[in-house]
Amino acid sequence: MDRPFLLATSATDQSHAGITYHLDGELVPALTIELDAGQSIFFEHHILLWKHPGLQISVRPMKGALKRLVAGMQIFITEANGPGQIAFSRDGVGHIAAIHLGPGSEIHVREHQFLAATGNVDYTFERVKGVANMLFGGTGFFIDKFHLAKGDGILWLHGYGNIFEKNLAAGESIDVEPGGWLYKDPTVKMETVMQRLSTGLLAGTNLIMNRFTGPGRLALQSMYVHYGEGADTGGGGGRGVRGVLGVIGALAGS
Repeated sequence: MDRPFLLATSATDQSHAGITYHLDGELVPALTIELDAGQSIFFEHHILLWKHPGLQISVRPMKGALKRLVAGMQIFITEANGPGQIAFSRDGVGHIAAIHLGPGSEIHVREHQFLAATGNVDYTFERVKGVANMLFGGTGFFIDKFHLAKGDGILWLHGYGNIFEKNLAAGESIDVEPGGWLYKDPTVKMETVMQRLSTGLLAGTNLIMNRFTGPGRLALQSMYVHYGEGADTGGGGGRGVRGVLGVIGALAGS
């Protein structure tokens, strides 16, 4: 089995979907996007680092607002409209990945890893399937979904540590520490597996892993986080409230 490969950590004058962007910095990287008149992106408001004074910022509601509210998720997203430059950086050591999307593309992303996306990308979510996955999977109760119906677009994500990508063949599996995955193709299946490690004298511990089975891409982050253990979500909200509402929303159905 080929090992996961490291994604590029920097980029200069990269262009896709008519938008030019730059990735700079090795420790706490920054994403700079150049917007022409009529171009827009959306992003999480707390990651804004700097912007051109003439660039317009607004707020737009997200689809499925009621379901998001019950789940303790954000119901508004911040939008930037060109012309001008704007830069983003998450308050944490990590790596920024730029995912180029084409017509019909979809990608599933771990909660709290989203940075920004071009305005034509649809941003929704789905409930993590399976009680074991929700309670022991270490992923949270929901997975963010980004879909592009037509045209080209870009999705930018932040991973803690470095980001590695693995292309899984059909039927090929890999076991990943629950906090270690970042994004995956919809064709990649995820399940939680547990192994009892006995130390004798009726003592022991459980080894819990997420098993991903191809075909499709799977991205890993080397500095993994567990959101239920006090890690910074970067979401600007209270985790206790989100956790309680998340359980209710998850068990109520997607």
